[in-house]
Amino acid sequence: MSIQSSIRRKTAPDIRARKRGEPIVMLTSYHAHTAALVDRHCDVILVGDSLGNVMHGFETTVPVTLDMMILQGAAVMRGSKQALVVVDMPFGSYEASREQAFNSAVRIMKETQCGAVKLEGGVRMAETIAFLSGRGIPVMGHIGLTPQSINTLGSFRAQGRNEVDWGPIEDDAKAVADAGAFSVVVEAVAEPLARRITETIAIPTIGIGASAACDGQVLVLEDMLGLSPRTPKFVRRYGNLGPAIEAAIEGYATDVRSRAFPAPEHVYEMKKS
Repeated sequence: MSIQSSIRRKTAPDIRARKRGEPIVMLTSYHAHTAALVDRHCDVILVGDSLGNVMHGFETTVPVTLDMMILQGAAVMRGSKQALVVVDMPFGSYEASREQAFNSAVRIMKETQCGAVKLEGGVRMAETIAFLSGRGIPVMGHIGLTPQSINTLGSFRAQGRNEVDWGPIEDDAKAVADAGAFSVVVEAVAEPLARRITETIAIPTIGIGASAACDGQVLVLEDMLGLSPRTPKFVRRYGNLGPAIEAAIEGYATDVRSRAFPAPEHVYEMKKS
């Protein structure tokens, strides 16, 4: 006889229903242990392809593979209990065709047991979003600055600074919503444009560098904790863990070199917290 957990994990429809309601709290995570911490405070955990930068030291997210996303997505699912877990579809895993996107998304959902996937692109990906949504795969969109397109964009610059440039981004937002996405990340766009998009489309907008006008916010966990060597200008650091971690490592190294370790009889005794 199985005993089901009394904790109910949030779903894509739950997040969709938060439009113009309580702001949606979202952070990235790539490991079971950080997922357990994030899970206590967030509605959504994003297993972002930013793991390429954070975990592997890549300059961009382009080298990230589907297998990498699945490995870390499964870890986050094991560490979390109540948040909706969304896994990024990496560059090259969905752009070629609707069928390619479906096969990649099915692998992600089957092998991680996550609740949704995220992909970048607006008008150009609307047909794919509709194809996936119509086949039981919840999709979170991503418009504005799309990091997977960095080799085309040329730099990580803010989008929609001038009103004359708003049209294509607004079209992307509408296309994603009309295609059946349950929410959309809006990255690095000017506050007036983020506000207009949020007021216009029927699904929640989740901003990253897009002002408080959105229905929710997302940040890379390592950026907001002060662990990343380089962070975007819009990131507010809520911690500065880098120096603390380095100090702890330095203390450990000092103890090793001075042989200031516990006596052998205590080595295997677990400390009670």
